[in-house]
Amino acid sequence: MFSKSKINEPGPKQGDDTASPKPAAASAERPAMPLSNPTPKAKPPASLLSADLTIVGNLRTSGDIQVEGNVQGDIRAHLLTVGESATIEGEVVADDVVVTGRVVGRVRGLKVRLTSTARVEGDIIHKTIAIESGAHFEGSVQRQEDPLATGSQAKAAPAAAPVAKAAPKPQAAAESKA
Repeated sequence: MFSKSKINEPGPKQGDDTASPKPAAASAERPAMPLSNPTPKAKPPASLLSADLTIVGNLRTSGDIQVEGNVQGDIRAHLLTVGESATIEGEVVADDVVVTGRVVGRVRGLKVRLTSTARVEGDIIHKTIAIESGAHFEGSVQRQEDPLATGSQAKAAPAAAPVAKAAPKPQAAAESKA
């Protein structure tokens, strides 16, 4: 009633050399591709800026950065770790920010953590924040649902206010002419 077909066989027949190499090669290639695609790539280690390094300029990455030296410029990353010997002068924007060193400028992050050795001079915009005892902080703290997107919205909002103020001026000029 039931018959065995090639579809149900686990491998090629030993006696059939003419038709089996092509399907075997095709079947050997197909499983190799799907097996490599589902496995996620290993996450690369954080880029390390050593203590004797000074960078003047902005840094931008989708990965992680650990700063031990000095940076004069803005930094945007996924995870930013400011080492104990590090100094950053500029805006810091990252999903996760861990400060154990010094930051002079605004800090924006979904999770911001100031350790006991942190020294921050600037505003912090965050979704969640942790400040350990002993951390030095001068500035304001503001909670927002999406602190990473506030840069473009904050610039757009003040631009709208002067336009509203400028609109009455042409009307006043039109009235004086009439």
